[in-house]
Amino acid sequence: MMFPPNKRPYIIAELSGNHNGDINRAKQLIAEAAKAGANCVKLQTYTADTMTLQADTPDFTIKGGLWDGRTLWDLYEEAHTPFEWHAELFAHAATENITCISSPFDESAVDFLETLNCPFYKIASFEMTDLPLIRHIAKTGKPVIMSTGMATLHEIDRSIDILKTYGCRDIILLHCISGYPTPVDQSNLKLITTLQARYGDCVGLSDHTLGNMTALLATALGAKVIEKHFTIKREDGGPDAAFSMEPPELSALVKETTDAFQALGDGSVVRSDVEMANKGFRRSLYAARPIKAGEIFTTQNLRRVRPGFGLAPEYFDKLIGTPCRKDIGFAQPVELHHTDLET
Repeated sequence: MMFPPNKRPYIIAELSGNHNGDINRAKQLIAEAAKAGANCVKLQTYTADTMTLQADTPDFTIKGGLWDGRTLWDLYEEAHTPFEWHAELFAHAATENITCISSPFDESAVDFLETLNCPFYKIASFEMTDLPLIRHIAKTGKPVIMSTGMATLHEIDRSIDILKTYGCRDIILLHCISGYPTPVDQSNLKLITTLQARYGDCVGLSDHTLGNMTALLATALGAKVIEKHFTIKREDGGPDAAFSMEPPELSALVKETTDAFQALGDGSVVRSDVEMANKGFRRSLYAARPIKAGEIFTTQNLRRVRPGFGLAPEYFDKLIGTPCRKDIGFAQPVELHHTDLET
């Protein structure tokens, strides 16, 4: 399994176009993601020409949302990460001790990333129905993370089948709502459990909401991976800045998902260390006055009180009317050897 069980969620910081056309800013993003504690940074590997046609007809013009009125070609030309940057960025990530991966958007991008020994691939929601691309990625034999935004279960089944048929054995699905940003009330996090029931536990979240609440809830639902867009400062602008995290928010995400994962525990019925320290505040059986050997236990000489170092209160009814076998001093705990219960 790509991400073993019983580990906190694997945190991916998505750089996307937040480098704003500056390789030094891209390097700073990588360094800040590493400093914040993310496990991985993700690039996007495409050119405007591999994504779309240079046209300004209505079909190629965005209507509504963050990018209203822009042509697809212009948006991708601004947001793309130049191929000539990639080797330098992968090397920089290695010096910062953080994994670097990418989302390839066509076969030429896959072939290029293979020359950089990209350790695994991310398939974006909008590409998960591009079966020829998925087939090409699968043939690398590398693990794959695949977002499922907008997808039907049939489409997910078909894409997984292609991945497995052509050599990919390690697949993580990311529940994703392809809205930028995503309103919290449209997050539909229970779909994570639907995907788990159908495909197994290797499910995570690609999160486009603002803040950490949905990521924390996803952690409680068993998410293995959390992916969020990342920038230095939203006020710097850029194609994805409006729904991207800043470094302090990414640090908080790492800490809070770790805390949330640890809070889940393993479900076993055991006393925690902190509970054991407070065991003494339970009630137990104590002598309310000196009790001599042979004297009968009564409701006057036997009390259920705090602390909890004597017999449990469940023995109270069993002892009333029975003889005390050894002297017990006032405010001393009643123990088995004081009673007939020992034998």
